[in-house]
Amino acid sequence: MDNNAFVSLQALDKRFPGHHAVRGIDLDIAAGEFVAIMGPSGCGKSTTLRLLAGLDQPTSGDIVIGGRSMRGVPAYQRDTPMVWQSLALFPFLTVAENVEFPLRMKGLGAEARRKRALDWLGRMGLDGMGDRQIAQLSGGQRQRVAIARALVTEPSILLLDEPLSALDAHLRVRMQTELARLHRELRITFVYVTHAQSEAFALADRIVIMNEGRIQQVGAPQDVYRAPVNPFVADFIGTNNLVTGTVVAPASEGYVRVDGALGGFDVPAQRALEHGADVSFVVAADRVSLTSSDAGAPAGASRLEGSVLGLEFVGSTQTVFIELPGGHEFRVQKQQHEIESLDLAPGRRVGLHWDPRHAWLLPRNA
Repeated sequence: MDNNAFVSLQALDKRFPGHHAVRGIDLDIAAGEFVAIMGPSGCGKSTTLRLLAGLDQPTSGDIVIGGRSMRGVPAYQRDTPMVWQSLALFPFLTVAENVEFPLRMKGLGAEARRKRALDWLGRMGLDGMGDRQIAQLSGGQRQRVAIARALVTEPSILLLDEPLSALDAHLRVRMQTELARLHRELRITFVYVTHAQSEAFALADRIVIMNEGRIQQVGAPQDVYRAPVNPFVADFIGTNNLVTGTVVAPASEGYVRVDGALGGFDVPAQRALEHGADVSFVVAADRVSLTSSDAGAPAGASRLEGSVLGLEFVGSTQTVFIELPGGHEFRVQKQQHEIESLDLAPGRRVGLHWDPRHAWLLPRNA
């Protein structure tokens, strides 16, 4: 355990009948840190959050918050409010009464409850809405009420389980801004579970990637995106292209030559590699450039040729799917204006290239 950790998950394990949800994970979180937990459905991220909240008890291992073991401590005795995906607001209570509810459970007097609830509604931009019914609010307003209810007790940690998933794209962006502002102002620990990479990368100080109940990688957003530790993370994060091959020789100082089904490539070597070693490396889709032919690649670039399979537009960004020899697929992601002159269409032959420095060799144990 890190002595500076505010939250520490220690060999945390959770089994349900027929399902091993969390498999002995270790994670330290600093006070005031914003940590996002990501992974595919069923990977154990929401179970981990429920264990933190005390809604489930671990099969083994421990959770330590503020130096105190949470073993056997029920949810109502923990300082770990949660903002739910479903919001879980009470439709039979007014907006202010919803925010007051946790304070009522703590035995705070009616006048003090009301004052603090209205103060938090004001901080969330909901002045004058305390006497409204929940049904009278928009989705974004309801989300703010749920956050105000979680924060009205002034906790030292806030848990958020897919809190923006029910909002439309415009509201999600606005609420991301609100959450970032709240984290800056409150300086409390946020633990945030999400499927959305854009949310996690925009908000978090560190990203935790989980799969099949285990932590795969923990790191700053840029490190996880550019330096995945295994093929799962490489495939899950961003639009990485995975290439496998065998080390045939050192190419130059700091590089090795890797030969595989797609050809030979120079790859930066972060460690010593033996001749004949099987390796994998990734090239992020936004690091790859397209030309109308292989001849357009600059000297020293790693090169491939293929045919356009299809195109996917996401706002101003375009992902181009390229079929390579042997049925392999590569993805190229660029701003629309960067490739609009290529007149891309399914079946069109194109050249691909990238700077060898932008290849990332996966660790040996990947």
